[in-house]
Order: sequence, then structure tokens, then C-alpha cells
Amino acid sequence: MKLKLELDLSKCCGCGACAIACMDQNDIDLSTGVRPFRCVFRQETRSTGRIEYYSMSCMHCDNAPCVTACPSGCLYKDEETGLTLYDNTNCIGCHSCAMACPFGAPTFGPDNKMRKCDGCIEGRPQARLRQGLHLRRAEPGGRRQRSRTRGILAGRDVQGALGQPEMR
Repeated sequence: MKLKLELDLSKCCGCGACAIACMDQNDIDLSTGVRPFRCVFRQETRSTGRIEYYSMSCMHCDNAPCVTACPSGCLYKDEETGLTLYDNTNCIGCHSCAMACPFGAPTFGPDNKMRKCDGCIEGRPQARLRQGLHLRRAEPGGRRQRSRTRGILAGRDVQGALGQPEMR
């Protein structure tokens, strides 16, 4: 069963609650110099003045370049979920994964061991719901099964968008 993380960016107000929930879930202390796994970016279109926000973390690429670049094999694709996961006990701190990743997902702590978004695989699905992320299970043939979830959108607890067929 392959998993995909989805975030409805049309509802994003740039509050950063998803990034804070991610830092809380992963015990990230910014004062130690560790970069968060999820960041919120603001983009303004010059011609129209329109402001949009983007919440970014690891994209869990199908053919993840970080997995290929890692010489110690601490990064791998999980067969069951399709997520790009890691076991940093063998990490040698060479930063090859970070250089290969087009999204800058791998981070390194004071111990020089790689860490990155793991899709909140531990504590699933409760951990993902704390981040306001919705889960869709991929079905054979590419169709996705709708799941009824709750998420944090614009600072309030609302019915998850995936339970509503009119959402795109």
C-alpha cells in the first residue's frame, strides 16, 4: 500500500502551524542549529501582487536521488509505503544525500548524522493529522482511495478535504 502526503495549498494562510507541528513531532530545537524538516515559504507574483504560500518538506521521490547518492545505505525506499526513509546508524556524515536532493530535505544535527522527514511513519495516522496533512492510499491502476481525515487548516479543526468528493 503506497502512501502519499497531501497538503491543500489553496487553504494555506502561511501561519506555519504545519512547520511547528513537524518540529514538535520530531523534537527539533532550532536553538541547536538543526534545520526544520518542513518550511513555509511566501511567494509574491510581481505582475499581479498575488501572495501564495508553500509548505515544503521531503517529496519522497519515486526515484529518490538521495538514496542513490548515499554511500553508506542509510537512506532507502520503504516497499510498503513508498516513503523515503532512513536509518542513520550507518551515516558517515558525508552530506552526499543533501547535495543530491533537489529539495534540500536531508538535514544534519550537531552529531553530523542525517535526519529528514519520514512522513511521520511512527504514530501513523495520528502524527500526520497533527501536521494537518492528509493521507491518500494509492490503489492499483493509479486510482486513489478517499479517506476521511481531520486536519488543521487555517488554525481550526475542520473536516478533512479528502472526505469531500468535490475537492480536486
